[in-house]
Amino acid sequence: MRITVFGASGPTGRLLTEQALAAGHRVAAVTRRTGSFPLRHDHLEVVGADVLDPVAVDTAVEGRDAVLSTLGVPPGREPIRTYSQGVAHIIEAMARHRVRRLGVVSSSGVDPHPYPDAGFLFNRLLLPYVTRVAGRTLYADMRRMEALVRASDLDWTIVRPGGLYHLPAVTAYTVVEGHPDGRFTSRADLAASLLALLDGDRYVRRTVGVVTTADNPTLLRWLRHEALGTR
Repeated sequence: MRITVFGASGPTGRLLTEQALAAGHRVAAVTRRTGSFPLRHDHLEVVGADVLDPVAVDTAVEGRDAVLSTLGVPPGREPIRTYSQGVAHIIEAMARHRVRRLGVVSSSGVDPHPYPDAGFLFNRLLLPYVTRVAGRTLYADMRRMEALVRASDLDWTIVRPGGLYHLPAVTAYTVVEGHPDGRFTSRADLAASLLALLDGDRYVRRTVGVVTTADNPTLLRWLRHEALGTR
């Protein structure tokens, strides 16, 4: 399959590109920094493009069978438009070139909910602070992105991971519609879940959560090493 990966230079995007190549796919890895992209492969095309440039996005989508987006930007107080504007350009290009399958990474923080095992600190203090204060503009733009995806007539899937962290290999992760019972998602599992979308139509036009159920970090470790990280 010919796949375009947007956000390919981010941690999840690199893993997704690597996994897709290992599975035998042909991949167009879209990044603004082509010279620093670390992967090389006969079936890899590194495409220099900014997702906010509709002409560049159009070129990256043309001739592909599926598009996967792992776009990620750090939270901040200024308005964020990368998710919504970038995905709007992707949707327009896919419609123009009749590419149907779309998978996009969002976040469980778009629709936050308390976890029974998380305790007072996480549920009443950390979760509201991250989703309503530190990441307010980020999650607002993710909601706009999700609305655009749902309004399209593409064969889309929205994937909402929990708090992202590093594991060296893919685990027996869990994918469910609605709220999964877990707070953390390894980037390797997130990448694998995106790639698995292309194997069938089970989650077409669905929003799913993906969580890692083994080797989760402690909350303190996650705060120290991952809370302000990127996709």
